[in-house]
Amino acid sequence: MRPPPGAGGRGPATDRTARAAICPPVWKGGAVMKEKAIKKRKKLMILLVASAAIVVFLTVQYIRCSAAVEAGYARLETYHHKEIELSYGTMAYVDEGSGDVILSVHGLSGGYDQAFDTVANRIGANRVIAPSRFGYPGSDAPDNPSPKEQAKAFAELLDRLDIDKVYLLATSAGGTVAIRFALDYPERTNGLILYSSAAPLLERPESYAAYAGPPEFLCSNFGMWLVSPFFGPVMGMEPDVIHTMLPVSERREGMILDAKLANPDMARNYDEYPIEDLQVPTLIFHAKDDKMADYTLMEEAVGRFPDSTFITFETGGHLMEGHGEEIDAALDTFIEKGEIGK
Repeated sequence: MRPPPGAGGRGPATDRTARAAICPPVWKGGAVMKEKAIKKRKKLMILLVASAAIVVFLTVQYIRCSAAVEAGYARLETYHHKEIELSYGTMAYVDEGSGDVILSVHGLSGGYDQAFDTVANRIGANRVIAPSRFGYPGSDAPDNPSPKEQAKAFAELLDRLDIDKVYLLATSAGGTVAIRFALDYPERTNGLILYSSAAPLLERPESYAAYAGPPEFLCSNFGMWLVSPFFGPVMGMEPDVIHTMLPVSERREGMILDAKLANPDMARNYDEYPIEDLQVPTLIFHAKDDKMADYTLMEEAVGRFPDSTFITFETGGHLMEGHGEEIDAALDTFIEKGEIGK
């Protein structure tokens, strides 16, 4: 006979309590552990998928970049460039056309190809000399590759080509070298033409950027290719401009030299750039929306040039796109004026 509840016997409630004490419930803890494991697997899966996507993306981009680099090398070969041995080493250049000579000085990431393309439409009216600066395609760099030494090398090139005087046309970072040449060799300069150029400062700066250019790790084919989609917001240029820069590997040395030496030179050696002492006329082109060469700096600096014509555009960016006819007409006028003054 079962004892009544509370009489010291074991009822159902007592049995459940005893069982709970012996075998505590573990199903809730197990569910939590299972849920954590599922979340961990999901995170791992997402990480694996993302990693695979990145690998696929980089692989595709590398293949595309390699093809573009190969096309870049082929494009360089389409220019009828020459090489000449100067006292410091080899210099590559294009020499085409006839008439008053324009020495085209390219900017950062350039070369004889870009120097020539800038003034290719002048071939019918002028002789164009388009050299690669120090460290750019086909040109060696001396131990001291300063803008002053680059100007000296240009003068030696002109000697070897039996050219007495030139119009200097410089783009972007090439402006520093062109200004240096005009200051050092006024007797060999008919005129100075600055095209989206670096600008001289108004006064000696208290500080300046010792390195002014793309980081060294981007001075490579693949590095520059990967950032080319951002050319628009950063530089105001279309991404396909990358095709005029490739192969970057052939321009790397020159790009780094520009960043370390040419670009900071007018600040670092401010007193060596007495712009007010220039003895040649200057024609300056600049777009107000230029994201690479600050328009405001050039606008402020124009007053330092003793005989200058300043032509501005509201739009066009660093390449001053859409203003070819206006620029060409201004060049005609500038050169004709120079001829009259001879």
